[in-house]
Amino acid sequence: MSPAVRPGAARLPGDPPRPRPTADHEWLVVDEGEATVGICACAAEAFGEVVHLRLPGADAGAEAGEACGEITSATAAGVLRTAATGEVPQAGTAPADRPGAVTTGPRTAGRLFRLRVENTAGALSAAHHRPPCPGR
Repeated sequence: MSPAVRPGAARLPGDPPRPRPTADHEWLVVDEGEATVGICACAAEAFGEVVHLRLPGADAGAEAGEACGEITSATAAGVLRTAATGEVPQAGTAPADRPGAVTTGPRTAGRLFRLRVENTAGALSAAHHRPPCPGR
């Protein structure tokens, strides 16, 4: 989040969509019915160097709160969950081909996949989000 943007501040016309953090250390940016999904920076930091990703394939359905992939590092493994229900319009390959990008750029090159959104039931608003990572 830009330092100039306060959590809960009104969004102005032309502002880019804000990330919606989830309780599962992920985020999504919803824009015109599609969401970009990634993991939060503190989760990326906790995982360390990511060595393997299993992401949902093209046309896969994703159900809010359900497992939709896996993330593995040298020291940890976890299940990817999405906070929205929808369908993956196309398989994302950049992070799967370069899993370390999830750690080095969780909000840029490490974005995980896109989702055609039906609902965002599990996403928290930025105004109500409390960072789930200790010390953050």
